[in-house]
Amino acid sequence: MTASVHILGISGSLRRASHNSGLLRAASKVLPEGVTLETFDLSALPMFNADDLATGEPDSVRKLKSRIGSADALLVATPEYNYSIPGVLKNAIDWVSRPPKQSPLNGKPLAMMGAGGMMGTVRAQQHLRQILLHNDLLLLNKPELYVARSWEKFDMEGNLTDEATLQAVRTLVTSLAAWTRRLRGERSEAQLPHPAVASN
Repeated sequence: MTASVHILGISGSLRRASHNSGLLRAASKVLPEGVTLETFDLSALPMFNADDLATGEPDSVRKLKSRIGSADALLVATPEYNYSIPGVLKNAIDWVSRPPKQSPLNGKPLAMMGAGGMMGTVRAQQHLRQILLHNDLLLLNKPELYVARSWEKFDMEGNLTDEATLQAVRTLVTSLAAWTRRLRGERSEAQLPHPAVASN
């Protein structure tokens, strides 16, 4: 029997009708058998301050670290702000990556996706890859999912309405589960797709 895979989803947007949070909701509807997904809201995290590491981490930081530690893999959905990732996402990474040797990020499988403008968060995702090298996360390189012109693919509440994008999300989540199982040394019938998946 194939072991289960539990994924923690993190959105880099705090907006109520966020398209990136909508991508995570869509992912929860197309999970393959044996895969579960929960999300974590970053809005409660304070701004990173190294002084707090000496006096004790905030409860919200400890909760995030615990959820990451108990997850088998991470799925990050990021917008693109000024050619990079949002400050709220970078802030979360700064908190969770410390102290480096005890970070729950270390060696964790991760896939990313993003919904945005004409380039669909290409630059933000490339920058995020660079940032995540610090903790040696085990990134799923393919497929890539960049949702361009996202305003055409989500409704006013931030729910995904585009079938092609939904299928791309399904492929990404299935690939992340297979990647996670491969890293655990398990054999899986699911094949990791090689070509990039983009929603234009």
